[in-house]
Amino acid sequence: MTQPLSIVVLGLSLSSSWGNGHATTYRSLLKASAARGHHILFLERDVPWYAKARDLVDPEFCRLEFYRNLTELEAHRDAIARADAVVVGSYVPEGRAVAAYVLAQARGIKVFYDIDTPVTVAALERDACDYLPRDLVPLFDLYLSFTGGPILERLAREFGSPRPRALYCCVDPDSYKPRQYGPRWDLSYLGTFSPDRQPALEQLLIEPARRAPDLRFAVAGPQYPDTIEWPVNVERFEHVGPADHAEFYGVSRFTLNVTRADMVRAGWSPSVRLFEAAATGTPILSDLWEGLDAFFEPERDILVVDGAEKVLSVLRDQTDERRRRIGANARARVMAKHTAAHRARELETFLVRTRPTTEPSFGSAL
Repeated sequence: MTQPLSIVVLGLSLSSSWGNGHATTYRSLLKASAARGHHILFLERDVPWYAKARDLVDPEFCRLEFYRNLTELEAHRDAIARADAVVVGSYVPEGRAVAAYVLAQARGIKVFYDIDTPVTVAALERDACDYLPRDLVPLFDLYLSFTGGPILERLAREFGSPRPRALYCCVDPDSYKPRQYGPRWDLSYLGTFSPDRQPALEQLLIEPARRAPDLRFAVAGPQYPDTIEWPVNVERFEHVGPADHAEFYGVSRFTLNVTRADMVRAGWSPSVRLFEAAATGTPILSDLWEGLDAFFEPERDILVVDGAEKVLSVLRDQTDERRRRIGANARARVMAKHTAAHRARELETFLVRTRPTTEPSFGSAL
């Protein structure tokens, strides 16, 4: 392990997991990084939709500060300037201005952390990304992407990133452990509504529910429109907080992974929910995308489904023994390669091997 680093992170949200997967990603990664001795300041834009739904206000693993506007961000100028590394995340409000500010002030390693890489790249092609101007991409010393594979080459070749690196999502194994509950649902799904994900959810959960009124289903997540006609055997939850995720998966015979269209096209985009569900030992049904087999072996660790018939075949025909074995295999994969501790070591390695545009004094206080 290297000597402790001072790290400033400007991300979408750490305090609220409502309607986003960023919070749980940051929490697990930063908790594991703090356990390795690093000192972390997280700066979060104080916005009303997260302020009224905060489920973490005083993290033990980092300092959390809020700023209401770009003027208030100025209060953290010294911390940004003196940090060994400053990380700007995707979807930060007024992200273009925030990115420009960090690049102007930071003397340490300047990092862009993209938890939405295929969406970002599609917007960068049009120079229409709300949180990252195309001309600033080459100025970040390091571009960390939750998507791997060919998109990393594109970031270097087409957008001039000097160091695009995959930093996949991860899971905190302390929070996502197998739970021994009786099954409440045959198939569950946890995720915020997304228009480009909804057709797959219709095909892989809602239609099976219509065809099998004797089976039980659940969908948890906010922002689903009132126009959706849910079958009576689909139980709906507006929000399930991270503290209850393991129990939600634990009462599911199977859980469903549905991938956004941009991520399917890019491939190599495992979601944080995929790793979290696997860590609980709950067997997963998933849509197919390139690179999936680099994380889980189909038919051994995960079951790929392409329609309602396949889903119902799995729900009705899989024995409990095979179901438990698939869940255990997926959990073993995650524990071997995809925990927060793994990602924290990877992040540390990337930072230590990256030369900042201006040399900082490592270990400086925030």
